[in-house]
Amino acid sequence: MITFIKNKALFFRRMGLITYDVLAVLASSALGLLLRFDLSYDQLLHTVGGYTWRENLWHYAPVNVCVTILIFYLFHLYTSLWSYAGTIELGSTVMACIIASVAQAVGMMLLRFSMPRSYFFLYAMCLVAFVFASRFAYRVFRAFIQKRTMQATSRNVMVIGAGDSGNSIIREMKTSRFIQKDVRCVIDDNKSKIGSYIHGVKVVGGRDEIIENAAKYDIDEIIIAMPSIPRKQLKEILDICKETKCELKTLPGMYQLVNGEVNVSQLRKVDVVDLLGREPIDVDLDSIMKYVIGKVVLVTGGGGSIGSELCRQIATHKPKQLIILDIYENSAYDIQQELKDKYPELNLKVLIGSVRNTKRMDDIFETYKPDIVYHAAAHKHVPLMEDSPNEAVKNNVMGTWKVAEAAVKANVSRFVLISTDKAVNPTNIMGATKRICEMIVQSYNHRGNTVFVAVRFGNVLGSNGSVIPLFKKQIAEGGPVTVTDPRIIRYFMTIPEAVSLVLQAGAYARGGEIFVLDMGEPVRILDLAKNLIRLSGYVPGEDIDIKFTGLRPGEKLYEEMLMKEEGMQETANKLIHIGKPIEFEEDSFYEKLEVLARESKEETADVRRWLEELVPTYHYTPNDHE
Repeated sequence: MITFIKNKALFFRRMGLITYDVLAVLASSALGLLLRFDLSYDQLLHTVGGYTWRENLWHYAPVNVCVTILIFYLFHLYTSLWSYAGTIELGSTVMACIIASVAQAVGMMLLRFSMPRSYFFLYAMCLVAFVFASRFAYRVFRAFIQKRTMQATSRNVMVIGAGDSGNSIIREMKTSRFIQKDVRCVIDDNKSKIGSYIHGVKVVGGRDEIIENAAKYDIDEIIIAMPSIPRKQLKEILDICKETKCELKTLPGMYQLVNGEVNVSQLRKVDVVDLLGREPIDVDLDSIMKYVIGKVVLVTGGGGSIGSELCRQIATHKPKQLIILDIYENSAYDIQQELKDKYPELNLKVLIGSVRNTKRMDDIFETYKPDIVYHAAAHKHVPLMEDSPNEAVKNNVMGTWKVAEAAVKANVSRFVLISTDKAVNPTNIMGATKRICEMIVQSYNHRGNTVFVAVRFGNVLGSNGSVIPLFKKQIAEGGPVTVTDPRIIRYFMTIPEAVSLVLQAGAYARGGEIFVLDMGEPVRILDLAKNLIRLSGYVPGEDIDIKFTGLRPGEKLYEEMLMKEEGMQETANKLIHIGKPIEFEEDSFYEKLEVLARESKEETADVRRWLEELVPTYHYTPNDHE
């Protein structure tokens, strides 16, 4: 019944349009002839060839109506959705009317119905006007009603960018009844566009006038519709926008739809990564990942932020088998289900186990015989490790030692350790343990055929436990946002960047290197917090407070990427550098490592003293931890 009613409604709607068009043809014929004679009806009665102009017109009218309706049908004027009509429908309407007018002229000439030549031009103009009114009047009326009803609830929007993407965004917001947004003004630096209009919205000025017009038009939301703008220019615009109280949204990079246009659903909130002020590292993984094809690859800590992204990237490059090892079953299960769904042909094995377990590691390496190992399993939270130093030693140091030993026994081809900038001149337990891991990897590079390397990078945006999710949670709860110290600075990178570095390090590996990513300038955490508050549409210190909590145990004001002794060498990728290994006495190192293993296993309260023995650049004050 519902289908019948819908079909019946569609039938009556089309019949209504056809009836209207019949009347439009007749009205256009009469009006066109009247306009030809300056609206003088008496002139229509002038006899030509035995008939008056009026009689010639009406004698041909039935043919004209039938031919016109047929032409309109062929041009889809009865099947288009006129509620969403645009330039294509407008062009079809004009073309159909012109062809119908030409057909009338040809038909009347063949049937010898004489008419003034200018009549046909006037008839075409009238027909276009009448047909256009029937098809587009509803859109105008609906837009007017929608604007009146939305004024009370809609958000005032400023669009930055008067190009193709800005045009598409504005058009959709103007035509959709589901979008509660009112575009009030457009910003563009192109002076030739200033003063012009896009779908009735004025281009009011360049970026220097963003703050002024945001206040003038009472803007609630700013949409940056420039998907191909360089990251540096985007940061400059965001630095201006964040001074307003507006929520910011942008398009996610280069857009690509079937018709080359953008959609409102593609808008995303501006992320703090947009404010880092540098282009993301670009690595051609397809050209460097040939060493993975047909190989057995093991990822320890494969359920973590870095480990899981490594697994995703490796899965796309046809490994013989991908083995995921993790102690935390929930995260391992999540990445397993994701990869099974996306890559059903992937030979995937997910194992639960601890890298601390010597027998478990030996069994895994003996059973699966991996060719490549990415060692991402580690405890990484600085404050937690300060309170549980023995656990950091057992998991990070002893875990790495056991996995490295198993790798050498199994004759693994490459071993890549995931390290951190906190390993440089460490002031905390986590950094000191990761520095020992680097030293283990360096020494094991001489103990067999396995090529050992380490990859060192800074803070990873969006990873589990990183500062950005914490800030977002605090902002959502109304604040305060907690920053340890107003002076603290950090290097930041994205998860894809970190993984790209790790994968490329595997390609560049010759043995014993520490690979480092050039991450640009460090960022003040306080600025990061303020920017994130502003990007959320709030004012720091007014809407959301910032609270300073003091440096946590072992926390630095700044991080370093290399120790002075390591130097810096370039690679083929100018953003990836190599630190030269620092030589150390390996026999003495392993004697002390044995003591560290025993002390941590016995849960000694003084394990930091043994870390200091192994890592000369690590210093601590005993009273701070007693």
